[in-house]
Amino acid sequence: MPRQAYVNGRYLPHGQAAVHIEDRGFQFADGVYEVVPVHRGALIDEEPHLDRLERSLGELRIAMPMRRRALQLVARELIRRNDLRDGFIYMQITRGVAPRDHRFPAQASPTLVMTTRRTKPHREALLRDGVAVITVPDIRWRRCDIKSVALLPNVLVKQAAVEAGAYEAWQVDDEGRVTEGSSTNAWIVTGDGTAVTRDASQAILNGITRLSLLNVIRAEGYDFAERPFTVAEAKAAREAFLTSSTSFVMPVTRIDGAAVADGRPGPLTKALRQHYLDYMAGQGAADRQVGG
Repeated sequence: MPRQAYVNGRYLPHGQAAVHIEDRGFQFADGVYEVVPVHRGALIDEEPHLDRLERSLGELRIAMPMRRRALQLVARELIRRNDLRDGFIYMQITRGVAPRDHRFPAQASPTLVMTTRRTKPHREALLRDGVAVITVPDIRWRRCDIKSVALLPNVLVKQAAVEAGAYEAWQVDDEGRVTEGSSTNAWIVTGDGTAVTRDASQAILNGITRLSLLNVIRAEGYDFAERPFTVAEAKAAREAFLTSSTSFVMPVTRIDGAAVADGRPGPLTKALRQHYLDYMAGQGAADRQVGG
């Protein structure tokens, strides 16, 4: 069966799925999205992702297009139709179709689109050697806590990373402190073994993998702190890593071309990655039979 997508109540061949040219997501980036990982046929951290989706919609005053349970059933049916075992489901909700006007339309029904994508296991070289990041000024708007589809600044800094031969770009605020990556959260490990990531505020997107890893860190008894850290502190750190729904826990071994510590993935990073993989295989999974 060819790959399928879901658009406003219809399952369609992926190549035929489309929305109206006056959809406000297309014309104004007036919408939000979520990326929910699927691992071994199970949705990972489904409820926290949907909580964040509803929060983002609420901040933009966009209505949910259907009840949560119905949304979950659609997601499962799409995963079943696409025979997805490892990858993710992408959900996007916009304010809907209306004549182009900056003001909220008086009448518009939200547009709901879902797609899936398969992913391959991370290349062994990335885990063995770690990845490089570059640092760039953070030029985004001041509501980065909303998972908006308005991602042009993120696109630009990701492209800068690609052109620099790096895996990711860490964005830096006006005070020289790292906010987050273009699509990841940033972490360091200090000299005393404390895992540090920036505190959740309007300056960053509160990543679901970030939250789950914090819970793992608490459960395992590791030291941690939620606070800003500078680029200089990151370059002097014992270890560094990043997290996201698709990167999981990924070691960072170079920042702006300079090695972090000895330039190898550190022991805490490797331990936390394994703890997180164990979490995904266990309590992080929404259910073991997506079609059930």
